[in-house]
Amino acid sequence: MAHSLREFAADFVKLERFDRANFRRWQKKMHFLLASLKVVYVLTTPRPPANEDETIAQSRARIKWEQDDYICKGHICNAMSDTLFDAYQNKATAKDLWDALEAKYLLEDATSKKFLATKFFSYKMVDSRPIVEQLNEIMHILDQFTQHNMKMDDFISVSSIINKLPPSWKDYKRSLKHRKEEMSLEDLSQHLRIEEEIRLRDGKEERDSLTSNMHMVEEGKTHKIGQLKKSGYENRKRKNDFGRKQSYFQGKNQKKLSVNCFQCGK
Repeated sequence: MAHSLREFAADFVKLERFDRANFRRWQKKMHFLLASLKVVYVLTTPRPPANEDETIAQSRARIKWEQDDYICKGHICNAMSDTLFDAYQNKATAKDLWDALEAKYLLEDATSKKFLATKFFSYKMVDSRPIVEQLNEIMHILDQFTQHNMKMDDFISVSSIINKLPPSWKDYKRSLKHRKEEMSLEDLSQHLRIEEEIRLRDGKEERDSLTSNMHMVEEGKTHKIGQLKKSGYENRKRKNDFGRKQSYFQGKNQKKLSVNCFQCGK
């Protein structure tokens, strides 16, 4: 008995509690757990009737069913949030509990299907975010389609995603549309990842080249300014030297041309 309780606790920890969201996913996980415990059959097999003249085999089968139903119901209840546990714990059998949950939350899932369909078809990619990041969001929506048993042909999914590509991918979008062979979602994902990597690499090389050219232009300007400054300095120096020489010779000539008056001696 203690061993069974330890197994019960371990199984319970592995399964996330249902809290009104993603019922189908939780239901499938719950079904896997109950099947592994070999008690899932009570959800589809009626309880054996208790008769006064039942045989030992019939009595054992009925008792086993009752025990398995108790375990099954216990696992389902303990895999729900406290609020839902309080609301559904008084159901007579595991099947009653299972059917009540389906009646309530499968109907809500139908509304979720409409929401998912709208979310997928209205999704538009933008240039301001990485394509792969947006592609992963779309793939997550398609995964939710599967969880809700919503089937979409791969051709439609691929065509829809291609149409969602942003304006800067217009030429690549056109090339994908003109491909003769059909692509799967995996093929399209791979093509988009490779194309984005190429664009990122080319963009980096272009930016590096532009930066290098700008540096060369700046260096050229600096060199030219230096040359102009040097040339201006040399011109001023030559001009100053010429001026000094001119002043010197003018002064010297003036001295040579000065003559004393023969009358007054001045």
